[in-house]
Amino acid sequence: MAEKSITGTISDAYLAILADRGVDYLFANAGTDFAPLIEALAKAEVTGAKVPKPVTVPHENVAVSMALGYYLKTGKPQLVMVHVNVGTANAVCGVMNAWRGNVPILMSAGRTPFSEEGGLPGKRSGEIHWPQEMRDQGAMLREFVKWDYQLPNGEVLENAIDRALNISMSEPKGPIYLTLPREVLAAPIENFKFQSPSRHRAPSPPYPDTRAVDEAADMIAKAENPLIITSSAGRDAADFGKLSALAEAFAIPVSHRKPRYVAMSSDDPMHMGYDPDALLKAADLIIVIECDVPWIPGKRAPGNDAKIIHLGVDPLFTQYPMRGFACDLAISGIVGATIPALTQALATRAGAARDKIEARRKRIAAEREAMRAKWREAVTRGKDMKPMSAPWITHCLDQVKGQDAIVIKESPFTFEQSRFTRPGTMFNAGAAGGLGWGLGTALGVKCAAPDKLVIATCGDGAYMFGNPVPAHYVSAAEKLPILTVVFNNQMWGAVKRNTHEVYPDGYAAKSNREPLTYFDPALKFEKAVEVADGYGEAVEDPAMLPKAIERALKAVEVDKRQALLNVICRGP
Repeated sequence: MAEKSITGTISDAYLAILADRGVDYLFANAGTDFAPLIEALAKAEVTGAKVPKPVTVPHENVAVSMALGYYLKTGKPQLVMVHVNVGTANAVCGVMNAWRGNVPILMSAGRTPFSEEGGLPGKRSGEIHWPQEMRDQGAMLREFVKWDYQLPNGEVLENAIDRALNISMSEPKGPIYLTLPREVLAAPIENFKFQSPSRHRAPSPPYPDTRAVDEAADMIAKAENPLIITSSAGRDAADFGKLSALAEAFAIPVSHRKPRYVAMSSDDPMHMGYDPDALLKAADLIIVIECDVPWIPGKRAPGNDAKIIHLGVDPLFTQYPMRGFACDLAISGIVGATIPALTQALATRAGAARDKIEARRKRIAAEREAMRAKWREAVTRGKDMKPMSAPWITHCLDQVKGQDAIVIKESPFTFEQSRFTRPGTMFNAGAAGGLGWGLGTALGVKCAAPDKLVIATCGDGAYMFGNPVPAHYVSAAEKLPILTVVFNNQMWGAVKRNTHEVYPDGYAAKSNREPLTYFDPALKFEKAVEVADGYGEAVEDPAMLPKAIERALKAVEVDKRQALLNVICRGP
């Protein structure tokens, strides 16, 4: 334990403490409130003081998504700072995704100077400082963060930073929001002291109740056709393999509903694809692991006699105002502890159920092969389709990405035509449905893993939401070459699909040209990347796609330039 001392301003101390606590980056979109921080960063360049690396990000949504991506790959929360209330407003979608996805982000913003006269450094100095002030700036984000606070002075600076980090990293994890008045950041300090390392620790994560684990094991052992459904298992890469061990030992099929991470290898014998609805009817017991929506009531649901177990750090998703899925047993605890405990408990019950387990294993193997045969057929059917099919595009990417490339999925990319065998190689992070996170997340992941191939797959609508010109700027400025593949079906596919679901025989469905769902004329997205000296190419012919991917990968991996393929494809 050591005590460090700083003389200068609170901004100097703020940045020094953050760096001391392991914050590597400041993803920032600056405004007039940043003056003291910019001065502190310039000072650090001269003195060699350790501070988070500043990254200029010309849109707040990209900045938040970069912090999200960096955390997903490293497990280390990063700092985002935006300009007072207007910057906060632009960042809301990204913060919502982090909130629903339980991703810790140190979200911060300046606070408009409050002093009009007097000698305080940082006082109001421009007309905008009157109309931008709010009575409660934190209210803009309060429902989407675990903690919000306005820094009042330097006396509480160290405690405020540590509290922000500790709360964001405690389970369930999530973003925090800290507002920083300019007068506070500019305030002079002399011989300011702080502890290194911190004496404030995040609490240990929740572990499962052993009695509840035993009860769950009894229920599983009695079941004829148990089923596991998950979406967010695999958030912690260290958990990879634990779900496989449970599923393999007791022959329990695992279905991934709109997976956000790689929870187990897609080659695993118990990996039963991405459509749990098809397996619900036969299941007499369902284990829901870190999945907020395991099925859609009214469309497909388990049988009335099926038992339901929910597992997770917050198995009832208490952040959600309403969530009424049946629950016969709920166990609170991190996946990394709960699944091994359940596996161990089941081991003592495996002997009595051996015949049942082996019969189930054989049945699953046959069903799994039939399922994968259909997936292969989709590639064969799509090989010559014009416009291209999503399975064909995915298949072509899968042929070149290898096992170590990292795919960001904000597109119709189809899991069925891809292999993911290692943890941390796929992220589907738009947990709140705030579109436009893919480009920034890919850049954040590339920051964390500069030697990996990062492929950002975006729908055309998601690409536009992602503020592509700012994202392409950051890629060039920070030397973060990624491959972006735009699945360009010239429509809001999800809007079209949902309109048909609500009105299957309605006027919109009959028109086949639903209002507000089409982009017409088509946009030349391949030109957008050229403004940042990137390589862009449009692809319409499915036979030409493999070679186009080769050219794009050469630009990324050999020339160290970002590349974008605008792939014309069919919609739903």
